Amino acid sequence: MSQTQAPLTRLAILDDYQGVAMAMGPWSDLPGVEVTVFRDTITDRDALVQRLAPFDAILAMRERTPFPRALIERLPNLRLLITTAARNRSIDAAACADKGIVFCGTASSGDPTTDITWGLILNLMRDLPAQQAALRAGQWQTSVGWGTEGRTLGVIGLGKLGARAAKVGLALGMKVIAWSTNLTEERAAEVGVTRVDKATLLATADVVTLHLILSDRSRGIIGAGDLAQMKPTAYIVNTSRGPLIDQDALIAALKAGTIAGAGIDVFDIEPLPPGHPILSAPNTMLTPHLGYVTQQNYSAYYKGTVEAILAFNAGAPVRVITP
Repeated sequence: MSQTQAPLTRLAILDDYQGVAMAMGPWSDLPGVEVTVFRDTITDRDALVQRLAPFDAILAMRERTPFPRALIERLPNLRLLITTAARNRSIDAAACADKGIVFCGTASSGDPTTDITWGLILNLMRDLPAQQAALRAGQWQTSVGWGTEGRTLGVIGLGKLGARAAKVGLALGMKVIAWSTNLTEERAAEVGVTRVDKATLLATADVVTLHLILSDRSRGIIGAGDLAQMKPTAYIVNTSRGPLIDQDALIAALKAGTIAGAGIDVFDIEPLPPGHPILSAPNTMLTPHLGYVTQQNYSAYYKGTVEAILAFNAGAPVRVITP
């Protein structure tokens, strides 16, 4: 910190839905910093500006509250913007740089999204939620599910998370195939799976799981025509980003029974509003974007936030994200 730069004094923590921020963060390590926690998400730009204008440091929880240039330029006191984990495509890094705002990330813990991916897959294949409900209602074995062994797992996107999901499938005795627009034979061989084209994956997989970054190229990569290519006994799972799948087309396919079901952890609108059509779609396993929500991750996020503020105040910012 230069001699003319005052230390940060007001931190806003956004989107703490679980109400765990104050209990899990080492905030006592920040003497002189007033910490304010917000448990809701505001989408109205003017209301958001009014809420955030007093703060000189803000912690954004993943992409819950986007920070485009139009918002950043209206926050006159902001000097440090922190995102949980190492990157955040919903924050305009160039706008931060132009305004002299330090934009940095935090550490994170492993890849817990893989847990949710497989939780959704196994719950769908073995019909576990319905079986638990039936048991509690006095019934016994009301359906016959599918085992994983011998089934085909289709992985769309074979990066870090896709590869982890694929390796679990292999460990469970599944045949694993993969596709993405830039997937190479070498990468597929490295993970131990078979590279196929998109049409082959959709037509042959018993479970399709998506592991892509959301971009203009990947948005809507699964549409009505793609869902129509899937087997009527197949499931689709999305733990990456909601807009990868055309949500209206997915709901239509579920209602028509052209696919067996869907496991969805991510949605076009988050938090999902009451009465949203997907909530009434049949044969679904829906979770509220739990992929990253673990004790280990939140502890790393809040510890990293404290580290970022202390480093900024010392004039040596850490984990800075550049445009």
